[in-house]
Amino acid sequence: MESPPTFASSQPSSGRPALFNSLFELPRVLFEATLLGVSWSVLRAQAPKGDGHPVMVLPGFMGGDESTLLLRRFLTSLGYQVLPWLQGRNLGRPELLEGAMRRFYRAWQAYETPISLVGQSLGGVFSREIARQFPEATRCVITLGSPFAATEHGNTNPLVAKLFEQMSGLSVEEMRARFGATDPRAPLAMPATAIYSRQDGMVAWKTCIDLDSDRTENIEVLGSHSGMAVAPDVLHVVADRLAEHPVTWKKFDRAQGLRCLVYPKPATLS
Repeated sequence: MESPPTFASSQPSSGRPALFNSLFELPRVLFEATLLGVSWSVLRAQAPKGDGHPVMVLPGFMGGDESTLLLRRFLTSLGYQVLPWLQGRNLGRPELLEGAMRRFYRAWQAYETPISLVGQSLGGVFSREIARQFPEATRCVITLGSPFAATEHGNTNPLVAKLFEQMSGLSVEEMRARFGATDPRAPLAMPATAIYSRQDGMVAWKTCIDLDSDRTENIEVLGSHSGMAVAPDVLHVVADRLAEHPVTWKKFDRAQGLRCLVYPKPATLS
């Protein structure tokens, strides 16, 4: 087997999620889902209304469209044309990414306007690859706890890493090789928002953040990895970011209102 291509990474991506965070991942997800239920009406009322442009939502590893159902319903209620990925369960296989690319391209042709991509975890990794392939068709990319800068087996929870290899047939290194020799943090051609949590129980949070630039931003939340598609603070950010027009795009203002009490000062890479 050929050795994977190497690249000059912008920042070393090492470490695993803390054991404590991994052990309490599920209870935190349940709490976040419950919190969404009681805050749904307020969340919708405070979110900026959508302009109707299409948004494709990609699920995380082992998840299907059912895992992003509440997120998609929320965005639909704001007025967006929300598209599920329709590829079944995301097992990380290359053919699923290829299928998502074909669906994205056909949707772009049908709507005749750039499409925003929102991806949870592995879905965000896929979203960035789709955006690289079709920059003119992509309005913006929003990743939710997506380890797009992961380059080695040790960047994820050991059990998840083993399951990923079994389901996808690829190691993290082999999947990265399939994406080519490009630095995974190489800038995209459109606005990119990376939402991450230092309390992530599945992946190393440092692999989920982007290089700081005029068109990129990292937004930190306090929550779990798997619950990002149902956490109210995450959904607030997604709605806020989708409402930004690419031409006049500005970074998330955590100084607005009481946001500084909810969103910590994010980490940056330079």
